[in-house]
Amino acid sequence: MRLVGPRPEAPEVLQYYTADEMYKFVCKPGITGLAQINGRGLLDWGQTIAYDLEYVRRRGVGLDLKILLITLKQILLRYGAF
Repeated sequence: MRLVGPRPEAPEVLQYYTADEMYKFVCKPGITGLAQINGRGLLDWGQTIAYDLEYVRRRGVGLDLKILLITLKQILLRYGAF
């Protein structure tokens, strides 16, 4: 597991993924990611998958640093938290 990457998925949910959506699993899961900084609990399942796939396609050190900084801000503001 990494600091930044798509969140891990429960095994029983994998059956609902399409072949294209399974691409999100080509990299290690993370504690935070694009979906977490863009709404977290406010996003529906499709939006979360879209952000995860966007991260996998664009991943890099610069994007990871940006996500980490925004994560700190979102934690302090409790954005998307229940």
